[in-house]
Amino acid sequence: MPEHEADGQLATPTHEVRDFLHRRREQIAQRWADEPLFRTVFTVSRDEAVEAGKVVVDALAQVADSDQVEDPDSAGFSGVREQLARMGVARSRAGLSNTQVSSELAALRPPVENLLAADLEQAPPEHLRACSTTLTVLMGTLRLVAMQTALSEWQALSDRQRLQLMEVATPVIRLWDGIVAVPLIGTLDSARSQVVMETLLDAVVDQHARFAILDITGVPTVDSLVAQHLMKTVAAARLMGAQCIVSGIRPAIAQTIVHLGLDLDVITRANLADALGYALHQLGADIVNAGAGQR
Repeated sequence: MPEHEADGQLATPTHEVRDFLHRRREQIAQRWADEPLFRTVFTVSRDEAVEAGKVVVDALAQVADSDQVEDPDSAGFSGVREQLARMGVARSRAGLSNTQVSSELAALRPPVENLLAADLEQAPPEHLRACSTTLTVLMGTLRLVAMQTALSEWQALSDRQRLQLMEVATPVIRLWDGIVAVPLIGTLDSARSQVVMETLLDAVVDQHARFAILDITGVPTVDSLVAQHLMKTVAAARLMGAQCIVSGIRPAIAQTIVHLGLDLDVITRANLADALGYALHQLGADIVNAGAGQR
């Protein structure tokens, strides 16, 4: 039966929903535990899924109490955002699309609506409709919060994976004592250029390198921004006590650099082998052709 305010009047729809959520907390959580969103995420035990459901019900009750059922930024949702994000990401990793995850979130509403209808069976029809509408809006806001949070988590995960891929795609090779090289392949953007700089500087320190070769043979284009990043990398290496050599500047890239009027204050060589030969010469370790003089 519906709760009554102190003056004998029916509670407002939001407070009615709040009181209903408190009363039926256990039953709602039990029903949610059998829904795919909870059942397939909390697999250790059903009790785990029930407890997770209770936390979400408590958050909904707090939002209803604040009369902010339409506000996804309501403080009541703050305590469950992390849990909702984990659930959404877990279902996504299981192969579900965003639409399917959204459908699983929508499936949480009917069990709650059925319980509310049973609770307010004797209430005036208009009061039941108002409470049902409030609950529908509240559950819709929960769905929105869950999707927004999950999307943010997916984006953060994607960014981390992208950074890891860039690190893997930017290896530092020790060519000789005191000589390291970074063979760059593919497009250089600001993010990857930053990874190149950090990776190279770490290698200079770890290897006590005196020469660092940036080989851009596999870089299709160089614009002013990429050139600026390269120059920053060269300058940073100098501050660490290493001299940079840029190799693999192809004719098209050379023309672009000249057209842009860029001043590459750095030693350049046609290819990686020439750059290595220069660095070895500077170290006093000239390469001798073992086959020289043989017939």
